[in-house]
Amino acid sequence: MRHTTEIELTNLADLTLANQGVIDYKDVRQVTVKDALVDTGATRLSLPKPIIEQLGLTHFGTAKAKTSNGIVDRIIYSEVRFTILEREGSIPVTYLPADAPVLVGHMVLEQLDLCLDIRKGLIYNPDHDNEWIEESW
Repeated sequence: MRHTTEIELTNLADLTLANQGVIDYKDVRQVTVKDALVDTGATRLSLPKPIIEQLGLTHFGTAKAKTSNGIVDRIIYSEVRFTILEREGSIPVTYLPADAPVLVGHMVLEQLDLCLDIRKGLIYNPDHDNEWIEESW
């Protein structure tokens, strides 16, 4: 079963500059995706190239990823601030080809203390009585 969610994405570097008064908040690049695919097999937040370009993200490096096609190098871009179900976090993003959907991986779900319920879709972690409990490291 395919589960999607709305995700708001903000260029974190732009947001930092706006918070410092260097740029206006109206110049902070943002995108809202109404149908991001919740993919528990994915690790990170993965964005197709047009959204990466729209957000003005910069190349950050590469990372090895295990896929059904074997080990591959993934291009990593600068961090975004993201909001799902009124919870916010930040993470560097992984490049996807232009025709791919936005993929919300398990690192995002863990950061926001969200779970995928097969019937209800994305929900607050029921083990935490719908309260946001972050793991301490």
